Amino acid sequence: MLCTRCGSTEDKVIDTRVVDNGKSIRRRRECLECGNRFTTVERIEGLQMRVVKKDGTHQDFSREKLMNGLLSACSKRPVSNETLEQIANDVESAIQAKRNLELTTDEIGEMVMERLRETDKVAYVRFASVYRDFTDVTLFTKEVEKINSDEE
Repeated sequence: MLCTRCGSTEDKVIDTRVVDNGKSIRRRRECLECGNRFTTVERIEGLQMRVVKKDGTHQDFSREKLMNGLLSACSKRPVSNETLEQIANDVESAIQAKRNLELTTDEIGEMVMERLRETDKVAYVRFASVYRDFTDVTLFTKEVEKINSDEE
């Protein structure tokens, strides 16, 4: 592991914990060169899932892209990084449970929106506006009205 401060590869593990119901291991490390402490997470590599994009092309599933979408939707919202990690874990688990190694962006987007809707309504609308590609204000307004009617 590279130290996040000095780039050294010499470190020692201070603490190890199993997280995500045994799917990941969190390690707290200390750099032997500068004393910086940092955290790493190890995940089990499963079968590589493929995503069918709207234009018909195929790509490997990317947790990083999923997290970037969540971070963008939740920017300046009171949603913790731990909550976003949990949403990403939930979506990954749901994808793996389908045992279908090829999913469409629509299927993945619906899973994300379902979880964001439960977490933060504004983040949900932000994500939906990009994901559903609202081309006019009417569609956007209908989505907001739908959320408001569900709350009543």
